[in-house]
Amino acid sequence: MSRNRKSGTVTIIPNLSIIDIAEEGKGVGKADELVVFVDKAVPGDVVDVRIVKKKKNFAEAVIETIHEKSELRTDPFCQHFGTCGGCKWQHMEYSAQLTFKHKNVEAALQRLAKIDTSSMEPILGSAENKYYRNKLEYTFSNKRWLNKADMPVVDAEAETEADENVASPEKAEMEMNALGFHVPLRFDKILDIEHCYLQAEPSNTLRNKVRSYALENGISFYDLRNHEGSLRNLIIRTSSTGEVMVVVVFAYVEQTQVDGMMEYLKVNFPEVTSLLYIINQKKNDTIFDQDVITYAGRDHIFEEMNGLKFKIGAKSFYQTNSMQALELYKITKEFAGFSGDELVYDLYTGAGTIANFVAGSVKQVIGVEYVPTAIEDAKFNSDLNGINNTTFFAGDMKDILTTDFIAAHGKPDVVITDPPRAGMHADVVARLLEMEAEKIVYVSCNAATQARDLALLKEKYEVVRIKPVDMFPHTQHVENVVLLKFTGLTTEEVVEEN
Repeated sequence: MSRNRKSGTVTIIPNLSIIDIAEEGKGVGKADELVVFVDKAVPGDVVDVRIVKKKKNFAEAVIETIHEKSELRTDPFCQHFGTCGGCKWQHMEYSAQLTFKHKNVEAALQRLAKIDTSSMEPILGSAENKYYRNKLEYTFSNKRWLNKADMPVVDAEAETEADENVASPEKAEMEMNALGFHVPLRFDKILDIEHCYLQAEPSNTLRNKVRSYALENGISFYDLRNHEGSLRNLIIRTSSTGEVMVVVVFAYVEQTQVDGMMEYLKVNFPEVTSLLYIINQKKNDTIFDQDVITYAGRDHIFEEMNGLKFKIGAKSFYQTNSMQALELYKITKEFAGFSGDELVYDLYTGAGTIANFVAGSVKQVIGVEYVPTAIEDAKFNSDLNGINNTTFFAGDMKDILTTDFIAAHGKPDVVITDPPRAGMHADVVARLLEMEAEKIVYVSCNAATQARDLALLKEKYEVVRIKPVDMFPHTQHVENVVLLKFTGLTTEEVVEEN
């Protein structure tokens, strides 16, 4: 039914049964022929919903009233749930999260790549589903997101109170400062975070003390619209070895303010083994083209995995769930089924984590990565672990993987590819089809783009194993590992037939 409000007609759908979860994490219901995606709805809920956006065949909605709660519902554990853009599935039992992640991967592979998923292996859940991240990046802003509880109450009597009870403009300005996460769809609004369940201590204490120090010492928070202000970002990295990295990103700041903040951190947090800062006055937050200045300690920390050590710098890529990354790499290695004499190409190698992880089980690994600093880390990590059968190259994947490159370095027996969310460039897929490696192990954080690439690879490959791995509890995101085996004619066989 519909009812009118001053702002216009509002459409309410009563008693909508939520029957599924969409890939983006919203509940799914059907009203006649209309598919309705409902924020924070759980399969099994019966709800009244308000339509906030409507297209021809689908609509987006929010819950107005819950009539029946799903058995899969649970109480969110974080005070910021519902406003913060992270951990959107806190209101659903973890076992149910795994079920729907598995189902969404399966649906993407079936729908987009027409792959038979009957032999798909059960999803591997994360042993830890709180405090599992080793890296968080917070944003400073002078425009704090205000919840209803933060809004001033208009009271006629209050307006007549003594002047000393009225907040000064300076105090009001300070209270608008925030250090936390972006509110979804609001690039300039930051939710001030009190406690985050993603990263273990000293992460929460560090963030809160940095904010307090800045407020007490009058250091301005960044204005994301006007690009003004001193404090811009705070990056905290931790490792299983107990080391901690803190990177403070400043913008328009006096050196005395920088020195004051960094000295405060050095004195009050002796557990920080890498204390760094960056001056970034660009109009975006990326730090890959910025100088990193070491204030105290080393310019890196160390992570350990399966007996290997990895150097992690401020700009290094490393899987954010360290414990589950080990399980992911074990599965990748198992899928590859190495005999010990293979030449392996590791595409999108990053800091060479997978390359170094499998190096002891193969003849040689060639890693390729777009970011030059990551390749330097990869080389360092091989040297650090006494690994001498890896070679790394920096550059655009589609430009490096040429016929000449393969002729010079050899045709791979196994290709491991772990691309970003956008998947592989079509030219890279074409190169893989030309190379005709016996096996491809495709690790992906986006089942949809993975399915798109698998559909192209079906020309010469068949999918023989599939296993999702949950790296990000309480979110809709999931990793997926797929093993493909070559089934097409080799180049030599084509020549013989002709």
